[in-house]
Amino acid sequence: MVRAYLRVASIAFVLLPGPSRITLGAQSNHGHVDASQRKALLRRAQIWKPTDVASMNIVKGPHRKDAFKPGETVTCDYVDTKLGGNSPKFACKLTDGDTLKVRYGRDNGEVYAGVAATRLLWALGFGADAMYPVHVICRGCPKELGVEGRPEPGQIRFDIATIDRKMPGHEIEAPSVGPGWAWPELDEVDESAGAPRAQRDALKLLAVLLQHTDNKAEQQKLLCLDGHESKTSVAACKKPFLMIHDIGETFGHANLFNRDSVGSTNLKQWLDAPVWKDAKRCVGNLEQSQTGTLINPPILEAGRKFLGDLLARLTDTQLRDLFTVARFADRPKGASVDEWVAAFKKKRDEIAGARCIA
Repeated sequence: MVRAYLRVASIAFVLLPGPSRITLGAQSNHGHVDASQRKALLRRAQIWKPTDVASMNIVKGPHRKDAFKPGETVTCDYVDTKLGGNSPKFACKLTDGDTLKVRYGRDNGEVYAGVAATRLLWALGFGADAMYPVHVICRGCPKELGVEGRPEPGQIRFDIATIDRKMPGHEIEAPSVGPGWAWPELDEVDESAGAPRAQRDALKLLAVLLQHTDNKAEQQKLLCLDGHESKTSVAACKKPFLMIHDIGETFGHANLFNRDSVGSTNLKQWLDAPVWKDAKRCVGNLEQSQTGTLINPPILEAGRKFLGDLLARLTDTQLRDLFTVARFADRPKGASVDEWVAAFKKKRDEIAGARCIA
């Protein structure tokens, strides 16, 4: 599908919706609002909820009834439907009413980075979908998928795979605007009613730290966290919440064409991308991609300190768990967990050592 972008002040805004998508798991009932209602919800939206960072179990991840254990073998039945995006994935039915999105492939950076990035966001208190590192046995999978998996009679086994579970909430969309939200729209949040500037800057800086290259609008979602009562009138949602929906192209170096080999689970590229483009003025270093809506964001001191304080609460054990459970060491020609932990600490120190003078 051809995409059109409008460049204004070096920011690319998505004008056309992305590829066709299938709705899997939670958030299946989309609430539609018009443009003015969406704008009102954005002004009141939150982006962060307090967590006891040091006690978060990085290995188990989000505690929920439909979670999977790390390394669990999941057997499901292939569903012949097209999923959006460019990374290898397929739909697979676990039970009636529970169709999974399965990402797969030893050379697919997203199956590693997505797990680590979503668990980091979750542990720090920001919104994210859950990704579980598993083995998948796909019954009835087409034989061409056997190139990435291990063909067995009537099925294919994928040893490196993940399953997505959507963040609980009710997705809100404005068809006249398009899916998701662009990063410049964070500046439209009213601090007296929604997320403070410090939290919004912290989320931008975290995206920089991760080198979240494919940050187009459809990678973020506006949710309603009220519960069932808001499904009849999402425009009246009392708890609008902004979250990152897809953050697999991370732990590399942001690049124009969102190349997986550069932008996802590449230690050398990640180390070659400093946190700051201008450390004295606290301008984050995030190069523009062809889909990007966040480019070199300026960060105020309150936002730097907010994220720095959260990152400082992560223990050495949690950092090791982060890269171990995400199987970074299994990435072909990849680096060790110790090397990834050292790189993370280096970037954390870059944030802690800066002072943002207005």
